[in-house]
Amino acid sequence: MPRRAVAPLRRAARARLTRRGVALVAAGVLLAVVGATLALPDVVALGAAAVLAVVVAVVTLAARGLESGRGALVVDRQVQPHPVVRGQQGDTHLVVAARTASAAAYERLARLRLSEQAAHELVGPEGVRARVTARADRVDVRYGLHPRRRGRWTLGPLLTSRTDVFGLARTTEPLGGATTVAVWPRTTELPVRSALLGDVEHAASGTRLASPDDSVVREYVAGDDPRRVHWSSAARRGRLMVRSDEAAGVRPVSVLLDRALLPAPGAARSVGGLTEHDGEWAVELTASVALAFLAAGHPVRLVGTATTPPAAVPFVTGAASGRAALLDATVDLTGTASPDEARRALVTTARALRALRTGGEAVLAVLPALPAGTARDLAGLAGDGGCHALVVAPDRTDGADTVAALRAAGWRAVAALPGEPVEQAWADLTEVRR
Repeated sequence: MPRRAVAPLRRAARARLTRRGVALVAAGVLLAVVGATLALPDVVALGAAAVLAVVVAVVTLAARGLESGRGALVVDRQVQPHPVVRGQQGDTHLVVAARTASAAAYERLARLRLSEQAAHELVGPEGVRARVTARADRVDVRYGLHPRRRGRWTLGPLLTSRTDVFGLARTTEPLGGATTVAVWPRTTELPVRSALLGDVEHAASGTRLASPDDSVVREYVAGDDPRRVHWSSAARRGRLMVRSDEAAGVRPVSVLLDRALLPAPGAARSVGGLTEHDGEWAVELTASVALAFLAAGHPVRLVGTATTPPAAVPFVTGAASGRAALLDATVDLTGTASPDEARRALVTTARALRALRTGGEAVLAVLPALPAGTARDLAGLAGDGGCHALVVAPDRTDGADTVAALRAAGWRAVAALPGEPVEQAWADLTEVRR
C-alpha cells in the first residue's frame, strides 16, 4: 500500500473520541433507536446526523496531516552546547512553526498540544520540564538537559495531540524528526608540565615528527613562541597557527583504552570486574590524560581496543579542534563481552599500534588487571618510545602483578583505584620510576 495511503489510516487508528464526542454518539444512537421504535423518521435522521458528525470529525483528523497541506507545520530543535558534557546542563530550544503563513496553519497551532520525547539518560528521572511560549505563528519550547551517561541519545520526535474544530475527536501523531545528542565524558584539567611530560619530551630531544601536513601545524596555545606562527595557515583558518615540527622534543602520543574496563551493553559489570560507574571513571581518566598531552603541544590520538586490526588513527593537534576529536572518540566506546574477546582485542590492537608506530611515539595505556600472558604481549610496545600504564583495578593488590610485569618489560606503570581523584592517579604515574 502506498505510503500516502498508510499515514491517514494510522492517524485514524490513533484517533480517540473526546467526552463531547462520546456523549454525541450516545445521544445519536439513543435518538435513532427511539425514532425507529416510534416510527419517527425525523428523529432517526437527527440521531444519524449526530453519529455522522463524529465520523466526519475522525475522518477529517485522519486526512489532514500536520506536515502537509496549506497548514503544514515544521519543527526545529537546537541543543546548546552540542555535544553536551556528562553532568553538565545543556539547553534545548524547540520551535513549532507554520511552513507558510496561512489561516489553516494558525488554526492547527492554536489547537495543538505538545509532548517532547527524550531519552532517560538525557533528562533524568524527573523528565522534561519545559517553558512554553505560544504565539499565533509559532510555539517556542525551552527545557534543560541533564545528561547522566556518556553516549548518543535521542530527543524526539515530538508527539502532538490535536482535536477537530468542534472538539469531538482527538488524535496523536509524531511531528518532525528525532535529534541525536552526543554526550562527552567529564574531564579533569591536569598539569601539563609534569615529570612524565618532561620525560617524554626529553626522550624525543633532537627528533622531528614525520607526519601529514595537518599534524605539522597546530593551533597556538599560550606560551608558544610567536616566531613559530605559521601566517599562511593562520590567514586560511582564521586563527593563529604554529609549526609543531619546529618545537624540538614534541613527539606524538597514543593513548590506549582497554575496553575490558567497560561493561558490555546490558551487562552489570565488565570482564575486568568493574561496575558501569567505575568504567565511566576509567573513560574520564583516559580522556583527561589525552587532553593533558594535547595541551602540552603533543600530537595525540585516542585508541580503543578492537578485535579487528584498527585502521591508522590520525593524530590530532590544536586546543579546540583536537579536543573535540579526542572527546568524540570516546562517545561510542562500549565494553567487551567475554575475557577471551577482551584479550584478543588488546593483543590485536597492541600489535597494530606497534606496526603503525611512528618514530619516537609514546604510548600511555589505561588497562585492567591482566593475565600474565597478556601482560607479556604488551612488552613489545615498550621499544624506544616510552610506554606508560595506569592499571585500573578495584583493589591495588589486584593490579600488582600486572604493574610488576609491565615494569619488568620497561614500562612506567602504576595502579589506579576507580573513583579516586583523577589528579591523584595522574600524580602517581608522573612520580613513579620505571
